[in-house]
Amino acid sequence: MRLKGQKKNKVHIITLGCSKNTVDSENLITQLRSNDFEVEHDADHNSSNVVIVNTCGFIEMAKKESIDTILQYAEARNQGKVDKLLVTGCLSQRYKDQLQIEIPEVDAWFGTMDLPALLANLNADYKKELIGERLTTTPGHYAYLKISEGCNRTCSFCAIPLMRGKHLSRSIESLVHEARFLADRGVKELILIAQELTYYGLDLYKKRRLPDLLEALSRVEGIEWIRLHYAYPSKFPLEIIDTMASLPKICNYLDMPLQHASDEVLTAMRRQITKEETVDLIRQIRSRIPGITLRTTMLVGFPDESDRHFEELCAFIQEMKFDRLGVFTYSHEEDTSAFSKVDNIPDEVKTARSNKLMEIQREISREKNEKKIGTTLHVIIDRKEKNKWVGRTEADSPEVDQEVHILGAVGSLSPGTFVPVLIKEAEDYDLLGEIA
Repeated sequence: MRLKGQKKNKVHIITLGCSKNTVDSENLITQLRSNDFEVEHDADHNSSNVVIVNTCGFIEMAKKESIDTILQYAEARNQGKVDKLLVTGCLSQRYKDQLQIEIPEVDAWFGTMDLPALLANLNADYKKELIGERLTTTPGHYAYLKISEGCNRTCSFCAIPLMRGKHLSRSIESLVHEARFLADRGVKELILIAQELTYYGLDLYKKRRLPDLLEALSRVEGIEWIRLHYAYPSKFPLEIIDTMASLPKICNYLDMPLQHASDEVLTAMRRQITKEETVDLIRQIRSRIPGITLRTTMLVGFPDESDRHFEELCAFIQEMKFDRLGVFTYSHEEDTSAFSKVDNIPDEVKTARSNKLMEIQREISREKNEKKIGTTLHVIIDRKEKNKWVGRTEADSPEVDQEVHILGAVGSLSPGTFVPVLIKEAEDYDLLGEIA
């Protein structure tokens, strides 16, 4: 294929949103390079004649970022700096009909499952033999492994099923094949991602098979850490925890978004769980794996969330003392069941509630970090910053959790190596130490 201009067969891919989009962009890069395209990803300055924006449509802030990015490159197209502009991903899946009218500079719009059609637009072949052989954009020692697509849950605030469809598991064999491919290229840590990990296998095998998948992935030579993201708490299958406890490669880490702790709000959110059931689940998980790192996410500002509901949430966080916590403010999303409600919590109240939760968590995090002073932790090295190395423990996922800063010049380290680090100092969200 040849487009006008001097930069022929060069594509710039911009990835917005979550790690699932990252994997989608990596698959796109792999396919394009196999078709002899030169590809740059999230480059500071565009030098390509084709631009593909992989969008996010999760909440209002993410949608705005996606639209602003599209408009930026639409202007570049108008100025002749770009020959072709394509848009894919969640925002495009959800609003394609509307957006193609409002932003005519975009040459074509594609949804979340339209990779073959996108490639065809560039006169590139979709090569099925490349499935599971993915070039990564993350640092070489860790990679995301998307074990399923979509979600069958019916949370009233969530638009993800509208953009990603129903839950669709990948086979254990295909995931092991991909894990081996990544391990052969130096990946040490696999981060398992899905909209709903615990549902894995129900569609494909007619039963939950995440424990079987974990056992199979643990046998892949070269992989040393396997981390779990995004487990749904309702009817959580505790055999997952037993499997985690029995397999040394599985990090004692679980990302389980809870969203709230008030029964009234949980019911309105259609979360299918009560506060009492949530507390019991957390206690069972912690009893089966003492010291497990629990990461969660809370959603504040849901319609009719009263001061009483919010204070109940604050008390719950203070009681449970999660190791890692993130907070979203409610976004009123059309076509979700909550959209029929009035978005009656002012933005300034949503922001204030978010800030209060994070202040509570800051104190919890500081307290937990200070208890680590004097201990020696197993750390994977991520990168070098000026004269120091930066890494993570098994309690920390890249990009979203805290880090370990290694004091003193240590020249023999490299990303992906594991080292023992003696913790000397603690900050709110980071640790400082030296090689033990």
